[in-house]
Amino acid sequence: MAPFNLKIKKGVVGRNKTFEVLRAQLSKTDKTLWFHCASLGEYEQGLPVFKELRSHYKNHKIILSFFSPSGYDIRKESPIADVVVYLPLDTEKNATLFLDLVNPELTIFVKYDIWPNFLKTLKSRNLRAILISAAFRPHQAFFKYYGKQLRDALFAFEHIFTQNEGSKELLKSIGYNKVTVSGDTRFDRVYSQLALDNDLDFISKFKGGKACVVAGSTWPEDEALFIEYINSQSVKDVKFILAPHNIKSSHIQQFKNKLSVKTVFFSNKDNQDLESAQVFILDTIGVLTKVYQYADIAYVGGAMGATGLHNTLEPAVFGVPIIIGNHHSKFPEAQAMIDNGGMFSVSNQNSFNTVLEGLIANQDRRLESGIKNFKYIEKNKGAVIQILHYLRI
Repeated sequence: MAPFNLKIKKGVVGRNKTFEVLRAQLSKTDKTLWFHCASLGEYEQGLPVFKELRSHYKNHKIILSFFSPSGYDIRKESPIADVVVYLPLDTEKNATLFLDLVNPELTIFVKYDIWPNFLKTLKSRNLRAILISAAFRPHQAFFKYYGKQLRDALFAFEHIFTQNEGSKELLKSIGYNKVTVSGDTRFDRVYSQLALDNDLDFISKFKGGKACVVAGSTWPEDEALFIEYINSQSVKDVKFILAPHNIKSSHIQQFKNKLSVKTVFFSNKDNQDLESAQVFILDTIGVLTKVYQYADIAYVGGAMGATGLHNTLEPAVFGVPIIIGNHHSKFPEAQAMIDNGGMFSVSNQNSFNTVLEGLIANQDRRLESGIKNFKYIEKNKGAVIQILHYLRI
């Protein structure tokens, strides 16, 4: 499929270089740790644990592997790792060669990216491995009659830290009992953002003293809501910051052309009058988390269509109300925040307009809903401490 799909091609090319990279950067005498993540989301989930281990194991080399190009491309210069590679395809030969080169004292997999041959080889060599932030559902192959190979792979982990009790019960149903319900490390990850400097002068300049709506990780179906709303409503006293998931220049320009108000891009912010603009489009990556600090209302994309809801915890930690689409059944944190009254699900343009207008008009409601979201984050952090305690760190 590689000749027909750029993302697959990147993975194929990258995997072909993995062993060459490992040979060049590791020696037989190196002490190592291995962290594996499927993609960028799992990396962000594991990051608070990775950082603690990085600071504790100062004399070890850390190998970080990804399966997806979207994770590798963005974090190939990760400061928590000495070597970043694509994980080779899961064959016995690849697993043997990879572990001959890496030979980790400790391996950490994140969530549910389970590779049977790699895990089988780790176990056969008595090498330590744990799974963190695991989330399981009954329909997964681990719990079906045809999933023996995947079930066996789970038993290579000396311990599994799950996000919830349901996942623990599913593991118990297949005879795996070395489980701790620690919660989701993403709560620790986003909470740590509050200790950082999140100030962005250009966003302060753009926002001025007006209410600001920040829409993160939007897809076309999300963007259509904002185009219609901004073009048809009298919202001169409201600023909008939009961060499309697709930042290709052709898409970004097409998006801008559909808006009837003054719009500026991050890429040319230094040459624009930011104060007079009403829409700011982030045609870049890496700043959205900080931008959420300036939101009075947040919108998180992905749930208006079938692509999957993006990270709602990032804006929640800044104590702002959040709007999402209605396809969020696979995201328990979204339902929890909806039940708490801090998040609002919309299904069409009319419901979007109603919810957004209501929040814009009622500052007290915004503050009340935002506080509920912050308290939800605060209540659920703490997974990292439990994992480090198990590892005796």
